[in-house]
Amino acid sequence: MLNTLDANALDSLPSLKKSDRMPVMFMGHGSPMNALGDNEYRRSWQALGARFGTEQPRPQLILCISAHWLTQGWWLTAMAKPRTIHDFGGFPQELFDQQYPAPGDPDAASAISLLVRQRASAPLGLDAGEWGLDHGAWSVLGPMFPDADIPVIQLSMDYDRAPEDHYALAKQLKALRDRGVLIVASGNIVHNLSQMQRGAGGNQAYDWALEFDQTIGGYAQQGNLDALQNFQKLGSLAKMAHPTHEHFLPLLYAAGAVDAREPMRFLNTSFQGGSISMRSVVWG
Repeated sequence: MLNTLDANALDSLPSLKKSDRMPVMFMGHGSPMNALGDNEYRRSWQALGARFGTEQPRPQLILCISAHWLTQGWWLTAMAKPRTIHDFGGFPQELFDQQYPAPGDPDAASAISLLVRQRASAPLGLDAGEWGLDHGAWSVLGPMFPDADIPVIQLSMDYDRAPEDHYALAKQLKALRDRGVLIVASGNIVHNLSQMQRGAGGNQAYDWALEFDQTIGGYAQQGNLDALQNFQKLGSLAKMAHPTHEHFLPLLYAAGAVDAREPMRFLNTSFQGGSISMRSVVWG
C-alpha cells in the first residue's frame, strides 16, 4: 500500500482548487440523540462549524470517515445526492425524521478513488447508490454545517484489515487538505455499549474507560501518533474499551492525515453512560 498521495496528481481534480491547509477532526459522536436539542456536544459542533468562512477557509469538500460504514475493501460514496441513513433503532421519531441533504461529488470521488490506493495498489471502490450519509456523519455535520451546502463524500473502512493498514491508507489523504478538503473522522475513543450506565454523568466513567481514554489522549497530545495504530497492545484494557473496534478506527484516519507536530486541541472530554468517551481532537 502506498504511503503518500502524489500532490501533482491532484491537478486532475479541477473542482478542488489549491487552498490553505485544512484542519483534520476526529469527532466523538456518541448517541445519535446528541444531534437534537440543546446539549453541550451539539453546541461545540455548532461553534466549530461557525469558524469556517470566518477564522478558517470554507471547505470545498468534506471527506467523512464514520464508524458505521464497514465494507470489504475501501469504498467512496459517488452519488450526486447521498441519502440520509437512519442506521439505528429504538429512538424517538424525531430522530428518524432528521435529514441532511448535502450534495455528493461524483467527479471528485472518481478522481480520489484513482489517487488513493488500497491493497495490491487497487483504486478505491465507487458506490453509486447503495450507501449515503450514516448517523456517524450527519449527526456531527448537521450541527457544524446546518445549510448542508458543502459536498460530502464518505470513505468506508475495511474491517477485515489490520489497524496499521487503515493508518497507512489515511496517510495518502494528507495532500487533499491542501485542496480545500476537510477530513472529519467520526467514532469514539472508548465505546462499550454493554457496560453503559444510563444515569451516569459526564464526569463519571469506569476506571478502565478513563485509563484507555487518557492513554490514547496522551499519545495524541505528545504527537506519538504512530502509537495509536498499536492500541490493541494495551490488551484487556483495549478489549474493555472496544469489544469491537470500529469506533476506534476513524481516529487512525484522522491521525494518519496530519503531521505529528501540528497543533492540536481537545474538546468534549466528557463521557456518556460511563463507557463512551466523547473526547474529540482537532488538528491544524
